Amino acid sequence: MTPDARPTRSQYPHAERQDVVQELHGVRVPDPYRWLEDAEAASTLRWGAEQETLYEAERAAWAGLERWEAEVAELNAVDRARPPKVRGGRAFWLRQDAGQEHPVLVVAEAGTDTAERVLLDPSALDPSGRTVLDAWEPSLEGDLLACQVSRNGTEDSQLRVIDVATGKTVDGPVDRVRKSSIGWLPGGEAFYYVRHLDPRLNPGEERYHRRVYLHRIGTEPDADALVFGEGRDKTQFYSVSVTADGRWLGVTATLGTGRGTDLYLADLFAGPLGRPLLRPVQEGMEAATRLHAVADTGPRDWVWLRTDRDAARGRVVACRPAELHLGPAAWREVIPERPDAVLTHLTVLSGPRPVGLAAWTRDTVAEVTVHDLVEGRQMATVPLPGTGAVGDFAAGPHGSHEAWFAYTDFVTPPRVLRFDARTGRLTRWERDAPGALAVVGAVTRQVAFPSRDGTTVRMFVISPTGRPDVPRPALLTGYGGFGRTMSPRYRAQVLAWVRAGGVFAWAGLRGGGEEGDAWHRAGSGEHKQNTFDDFSAAADRLITAGWTEPGRLAVMGGSNGGLLVGAALTQQPEKYAAVVCMAPLLDMVRYELSGLGPSWTPEYGSAQDPALLPTLLAYSPYHRVTPGTAYPAVLLTAADGDTRTDPLHARKMCAALQHASSGAGPVLLRLERGVGHGDRSASRAAALQAECLAFLAEHVGLPAPGRARPATP
Repeated sequence: MTPDARPTRSQYPHAERQDVVQELHGVRVPDPYRWLEDAEAASTLRWGAEQETLYEAERAAWAGLERWEAEVAELNAVDRARPPKVRGGRAFWLRQDAGQEHPVLVVAEAGTDTAERVLLDPSALDPSGRTVLDAWEPSLEGDLLACQVSRNGTEDSQLRVIDVATGKTVDGPVDRVRKSSIGWLPGGEAFYYVRHLDPRLNPGEERYHRRVYLHRIGTEPDADALVFGEGRDKTQFYSVSVTADGRWLGVTATLGTGRGTDLYLADLFAGPLGRPLLRPVQEGMEAATRLHAVADTGPRDWVWLRTDRDAARGRVVACRPAELHLGPAAWREVIPERPDAVLTHLTVLSGPRPVGLAAWTRDTVAEVTVHDLVEGRQMATVPLPGTGAVGDFAAGPHGSHEAWFAYTDFVTPPRVLRFDARTGRLTRWERDAPGALAVVGAVTRQVAFPSRDGTTVRMFVISPTGRPDVPRPALLTGYGGFGRTMSPRYRAQVLAWVRAGGVFAWAGLRGGGEEGDAWHRAGSGEHKQNTFDDFSAAADRLITAGWTEPGRLAVMGGSNGGLLVGAALTQQPEKYAAVVCMAPLLDMVRYELSGLGPSWTPEYGSAQDPALLPTLLAYSPYHRVTPGTAYPAVLLTAADGDTRTDPLHARKMCAALQHASSGAGPVLLRLERGVGHGDRSASRAAALQAECLAFLAEHVGLPAPGRARPATP
């Protein structure tokens, strides 16, 4: 089918519109496709199979799909490595060579010339490619490794302990874990971790009710000592950490995805390991405070905390462990809040004199600074390779002067850099993958523009020339949620679009973390509409500045970004030529009844709150679909293993749009099996990206890569 030959309503799979109405706080809320929430019902399976047939027929007609697939695969085919964790004279890191389906975990004796060997390869565990390595943590001595793997995209991990020398499993599996942090004790005989309660105790809530336990190697997990979490809210997330000397246990607790983080610290030398006395460092505050290191032992111990308490953009404070119970009154500021940047990472190098390596984003671009944590002064600014993003910070063992982190930007594949606190030098890590050079044919600019209420918003625009020389097919994306910063990172789909002659725009919207906690708050809860207004203003800017023109602008977003483009689609359908809505939330009245929805009420609010129901209902994309509206072409994508955003959102929205739209573009659903919300094999990720780009290109007139293109001025 061509873009102008949209399937008619009679050609779409039949979806019965039922007279289902829910009354909430005196408001009648229609829900005609609630039956599609039941994934296993015969009617849902029949409808889903027919949608799959329709999608396959449409996909077969997309011009140049093979070229999109080849371009995305080529741009993805770069060797990559992640920063190492150095423990007990060994270095552990993830490496993914071009052509490998999944990263593999490798280990080598510390040094520059020792051979590395593969310790864990997900593809060897499961040749189907449906098993992924979710998390891993070596013991302090480097002789044991706790690893967590899951299948079919569920992220419901099983934890095992591997002997590093032999590769053999020596403990586990432990079920009911989900990317748990691991706090190893010295000697490798035990660790703290997070596990869900037995689901039989709370039917239907198997991904909640977390607890912190102490597990001793060689014992049954059901005998593990309960350390923390009893009697707390079912949606709380926990993390654990243990200092290198084994003395201090840190536990954080966050209500769902809320902004406030409770922090507790226990002196493990002062009592039984299975019953540590956890004392609150911060409790019940709308602020995030994280433990980063404890230096030395004895009367001169220092604790360093990264916090946004009384500092919305973040700062670092120091405190004596014995005085933590006094709260901020006992804190000594060592890295102050900056008015122009947001503090995103802190790594403490506890060598002869403690040094802090701090990462910031200023106007969404990364900066790294070095600080003396005793005197509280900035020592240097670390020169980065370009205008990009940093992450995955890792420090060496206790007393080390080394740290590693990753750098990337829109045209530079990730590279691992090594910082030496003795010399202040930053170099490429000697074991980093060779990698590819920066991709040519794409130029990045950052632009600023006013939103609807006058707030300044920033956006990266990646294009063939770096200027709006001629209107081109444009693809706009964003996220705007959970305090997440949309920083410049290497992404194959961005470069594929630009090298084909298009413009790709990445907007930093309120609700994200681009300008700190206040920016996040301004786009969450009752203020969520600000996120959508910022996105609309970004679209307007692309047109008025000449980057594109009406009829040639498409939008794409995933997860919370799927909600974003769903809102854009239903609030201003005339503005966009095509929409890709991936793994989305779309029914905001019932989102908290499935997936990890209950965890997200601190971000969005709850329909059970009469004060917030009108807000949710006003922007809920599923409830804004209006019959007779000329909606643009829409592709909704979902995965059957997604345990975060249930595919029911995509199903219900698809049925509603197919019934309602009078537009010329098709409404399609792509359901992927055997994967989930996050990681998938390289080939499956490339296929998804290529199909989304091919769909959008069909509707904005962008030639596929490799096809002869018209000359531009």
